[in-house]
Amino acid sequence: MNSNPVRIAIDAMGGDHAPGEVVAGAVLAANDGLGRMILVGDKPRISKLLETGSDGVHVVHAPRSIAMDATPSQALRNADDTSLGIAINMVRDGEADAVVSAGNSGAFLALALVRLRTITGIARPAIAVVFPGKDGPVVVLDSGANVDCRPEWIAQFGVMGSAYAKAVLDIPRPRVAIISVGEERVKGNAQTIEAARVLDSAPVTFVGNVEGKDVFANVADVIVTDGFVGNVMLKLSEGAAMTILEIVVHEIKRGNLATKLGAILMRPALRRVAARLNYENYGGAPLLGLRGNCIVAHGRASRHAIRSAIRAAVAEVREDVVGRIAELVSREPERVPQP
Repeated sequence: MNSNPVRIAIDAMGGDHAPGEVVAGAVLAANDGLGRMILVGDKPRISKLLETGSDGVHVVHAPRSIAMDATPSQALRNADDTSLGIAINMVRDGEADAVVSAGNSGAFLALALVRLRTITGIARPAIAVVFPGKDGPVVVLDSGANVDCRPEWIAQFGVMGSAYAKAVLDIPRPRVAIISVGEERVKGNAQTIEAARVLDSAPVTFVGNVEGKDVFANVADVIVTDGFVGNVMLKLSEGAAMTILEIVVHEIKRGNLATKLGAILMRPALRRVAARLNYENYGGAPLLGLRGNCIVAHGRASRHAIRSAIRAAVAEVREDVVGRIAELVSREPERVPQP
């Protein structure tokens, strides 16, 4: 494992709260000793936000940024002097080890795909999101990069997710499953049934179909689906978590004295629950399958979420996720025995 400081190119102008929160997050990450932070964006604006002597934080000027509502095709045509385009180019040219952006995710995907290209044997990259399972993390992919998928792409997502779970989440033998409408292998649409058949011969520990109720129950460590279903799962989960927390707070506030005293006693446990459900603590979502480390942060990312995204990028670099995916996908098709 390379012990040199990890170099992270950060799209300082991407995101709803850029550049302020992005710059603050990079400073927090640098102060944590996570590596060399390279902020790419409007240098005069960024410099005003940086405190004197922000060690480990450097600035690369980019005169323009990509709008959050720009289409991927617009981004591809006009990206050369933008903060996101320059940051991705730095990874391509070996000037950075990873890129992090909370900006336009469609533009990020399109630019990264064209400029970094996919790993040999991988047809399409996928966004992998770490869900907070009851007994540990669960990786779900694709979570939005590919709305329409071929069955073989979904099988490749299983290979990529398995490599990530083993390398970054330290799961020795990740169990891979496919989301469907029933546990029986005959259930599901044609795409799901065929993808399951391909996964049977993939170099992963494939455990079959799982239902939506199983996602948070740690029935599997990696769950694959197409980007349409995966993104709906992600947004539904985010909304459910926020709503549940809001309901709990509301019921405590409107409760009697006994309820409020009980809440005070349970405060440490409630805080731990809130932390487990808070996406800001999980960092960004890796865009797997490319010949470079890319982390997609939430568009509403705060400084703490940016720091978590940078931490995720550093872990991906340190554990050589790109190399592990390339090694796994290069194997001849084989059936890994079930646990």
